[in-house]
Amino acid sequence: QVQLVESGGGLVQAGGSLRLSCAASGSIFSINSMGWYRQGPGKQRELVATITSGGRTNYADSVRGRFTISRDNAKNTVYLQMNSLKSEDTAVYYCTAKGVMNDYNLSDFGSWGQGTQVTVSS
Repeated sequence: QVQLVESGGGLVQAGGSLRLSCAASGSIFSINSMGWYRQGPGKQRELVATITSGGRTNYADSVRGRFTISRDNAKNTVYLQMNSLKSEDTAVYYCTAKGVMNDYNLSDFGSWGQGTQVTVSS
């Protein structure tokens, strides 16, 4: 199994910044992509940003230019730097990872973290 543990959420005023981290651990052979999703109050879970092992990134239009996703492949860790935060960024942020497990079959895996709350006060 592969576990993801997020950290870095909290309460911040509008216009402020937060940095989220997510570390993957377990029987990992390789991680192809990592990313962040979020689910705001009364809303469906939505994509925030993703990054491949090669560093290719993808962002939701709502966060492009304000958020930056990065990863440390050696540490199996992904980060989300969030600047110029708005009240509409308030949500539970979930980390996700897809890759290959270090088992006999080199099985594919897809894992989610438990989520971290980000609250932006206006």
